[in-house]
Amino acid sequence: MTSLHNILTMILNIAVFFVFAHVIMSWLINFQVLNIRQPLVAQLWYGLNRLLEPVYAPIRRRMPAMGGLDLTPLIVLIVLYSLQVILENNRGAFA
Repeated sequence: MTSLHNILTMILNIAVFFVFAHVIMSWLINFQVLNIRQPLVAQLWYGLNRLLEPVYAPIRRRMPAMGGLDLTPLIVLIVLYSLQVILENNRGAFA
């Protein structure tokens, strides 16, 4: 059962990495450091969007309009870190 705990922790860590990568890429694209017309950048950007949009969409529907500010990745990160804390606090259940 310890291996199940390790696998779940790894999945949560990968999800956090993807959210951070998406946020940083969006900043770099908006500040015109990265160009979306470059094939590699476009593939990474659209791939991350396809991966994270099913997670972001339900949260965006429930969030109030904040102008141009999107707090959805912050909410997702809070949920992911909360799941990590819950998983660590229940580590004994996996022993």
